[in-house]
Amino acid sequence: MSFLKSISIFILAGLCEIGGGYLVWLWLKEEKPIWYGIIGGMILALYGIVATLQTQNFARVYATYGGFFIVMSLLWSMKFDDYSPDKYDIIGALIALLGVCIIYYAPRG
Repeated sequence: MSFLKSISIFILAGLCEIGGGYLVWLWLKEEKPIWYGIIGGMILALYGIVATLQTQNFARVYATYGGFFIVMSLLWSMKFDDYSPDKYDIIGALIALLGVCIIYYAPRG
């Protein structure tokens, strides 16, 4: 699988998990209508399907996705929750992303 295709799948999975989770959060924490939770749950289920589009094994896919999730959660919060990450948030997210890219993309013989 090409590098760009796998990155795209990680991003799509992140949008499904974070977007679905955010809708559930809004339903339960912000008292939005129940349909927020229902749609959020359906999008969260879609996340589980999207992750299977990767070609690596379960361990590498989910470990690597964790790093993408960290970065995307900060970006989502900046856009939708008026969050401003500090330098330690950014440094930590970049370290996590670098680490998981080593796990997933390192050449293996």
